[in-house]
Amino acid sequence: MKIMVETSAHHVHVCRDTLDVLFGKDYQLTNKKDLSQPGQFACTEKVTVVGPRGDMTMSILGPERPADQVEISLTDARKLGVTAPVRESGDIDGTPGCKLVGPEGEVEIAQGVIVAKRHIHFDPKTAEEYGLEDKQVVSVKVGMGTGREVVFGDVVIRVSTKFAPAMHIDTDESNAAGLTGTCDGEILA
Repeated sequence: MKIMVETSAHHVHVCRDTLDVLFGKDYQLTNKKDLSQPGQFACTEKVTVVGPRGDMTMSILGPERPADQVEISLTDARKLGVTAPVRESGDIDGTPGCKLVGPEGEVEIAQGVIVAKRHIHFDPKTAEEYGLEDKQVVSVKVGMGTGREVVFGDVVIRVSTKFAPAMHIDTDESNAAGLTGTCDGEILA
């Protein structure tokens, strides 16, 4: 079972209130590039993410979300000086916070900094065709032909009518497998 594998670099999701503070009242995000997930896009807007030990400039992904979230790799967490847990996107309760700095203001978020758990997005029809279910955990082999083939375990399946088939890993994981750009992975259910 093949799946497209994409590297998801560090990024920030913001809610309406945070966007107003960072960029000005009623500011609208600018779509720089559509992403593989329907309705999701990389923005031209960037913010500075400030942790106890350092800061990094990161792109915002749109559209706005109900809650602020900063998705980083474990390497990024060390640079920022935060102990970011590995979590599914949206599972931010009890996670560390940070400061977000934009051109018009700054916001201290109390929580929301995570290392995104590696996952595969599926629409219900494709998940059924593959014989996979929401929240199922699989392994995926990547990096065939790179000289750095890796089998990633603990890959969670996420099924929604809002999704298109794609696996997302962070930059640390991508570098470990010697990946460049998108590639095919093999699901080992």
